[in-house]
Amino acid sequence: MFRRDLHTLSFFVGQICCELVNYVLKHIIKEYRPLHNHETTFTAYGMPSSHSQFMWFFATYSLLFVFVRLRRPGNSFSDTAWRVASVTGILVSAFLVSYGRVYLQYHTSRQVFWGSVLGIVLAGSWFAVVTLVATPLFPAIASWPVSEYLMIRDLTLIPNVMWFEYTNTRVEARARQRKLVSMKSL
Repeated sequence: MFRRDLHTLSFFVGQICCELVNYVLKHIIKEYRPLHNHETTFTAYGMPSSHSQFMWFFATYSLLFVFVRLRRPGNSFSDTAWRVASVTGILVSAFLVSYGRVYLQYHTSRQVFWGSVLGIVLAGSWFAVVTLVATPLFPAIASWPVSEYLMIRDLTLIPNVMWFEYTNTRVEARARQRKLVSMKSL
C-alpha cells in the first residue's frame, strides 16, 4: 500500500476479493475441519482452506506478474536468475503452507487441495482482468484528482521500476547534498 502504484493496489484488491470468495464458500459448503488431537474445537469451517487459497493466489499472481508484466526484451542472465529464484521461493512457501495445514491437522488434504485450486484459478482470472481491462485505464485513473491527491501512480510504462527509483532517488539525494553543502559555506 505504501507504494501507491495501481498494479500493487489491483493486486491487493484481488487478494481481498479472494478472501471474500473464501468466506462465502465456507458458509455455503459448511464442511468442518478435522478434529484430531486438538485441545480446542474449531468454530470456523474448513472447506476450502483460506491459508492455501491465500498463498496460492499470492504465488500465482506473483508468478504471472514477474514473468508476464515485468518481461522485457534483452533480460540479462542475472535478471532472469533473480526472477526464477524469487518465484521459486514464493512457490515453495505456498507449498509449505499448504502442507503445513494438513500436517498440523487444521485441514484435510481435500480442503487444502480445493483452496489451492481456487487460489490459482482466482489469481489467473484476476491477473487477466487487471492486464486486459484495468491496465489500459491506469493512465486515466492516475490523472483523476483523487488519485493525484492520494499520490496514486501508474508505473506501467516503466520497464524496471527498481532501477528507475534507485537512479531518481540517487540524483535527488546528490542534488540535496550539494544544496546543503552550499548553504553551509554561506
